[in-house]
Amino acid sequence: MELTFYTNPMSRGRMVRWALEEIGQPYKTEIIAYGPEMKSPAYTAINPMGKVPALKHGDVVVTECAAIIAYLADAFPAAKLAPPPGDPARGAYYRWLFFTAGPYEAAATAQAMGVTVPPERVGMSGYGAGLAGVLDVLEAALKPGPYLLGDTFSAADILLGAHLGYGLRFRSIEARHVFISYVARLYARPAAIRADELDGPMPGEQG
Repeated sequence: MELTFYTNPMSRGRMVRWALEEIGQPYKTEIIAYGPEMKSPAYTAINPMGKVPALKHGDVVVTECAAIIAYLADAFPAAKLAPPPGDPARGAYYRWLFFTAGPYEAAATAQAMGVTVPPERVGMSGYGAGLAGVLDVLEAALKPGPYLLGDTFSAADILLGAHLGYGLRFRSIEARHVFISYVARLYARPAAIRADELDGPMPGEQG
């Protein structure tokens, strides 16, 4: 079945590109421009949200970065990007995938937008009082190293590594030593290097 990847180089699609390079299967790339093209009927038939990335695998359509990355890990088990079903490590794998897609991204977005959770509403927040507490949890998880699942690299590392990489690059998170070394280790992977070369520099970087 053909893989078609809908993306824009200046989007979260970059992390899905990395996952595609890790699985090592051929895929077709469709670059979707921001503005009318991304909101067009042709594209919203694929992703009704009118945003990228999206993935088609035969007749299957998957949207949302975490879902796409998890789907690729399961659809191509030979790449060994996820513990197999029944493996106890699957629990931690799911935990960190969804922690990144949930509490981390929500907290990082809130901070970037200057949103502060009032003390009396902390219990309603999926990420507690703020980004610092979320980063504390991630720092503790990464300290044993080298990956979220110990010695085993997984799709959860792609998702978290990409998010932390963005945060460090654009100085939207604290440059903690654990995060710096973790991201450097991940970005040295051949698939990450290939993905970065295919998408080109991010804004503010030298080409």
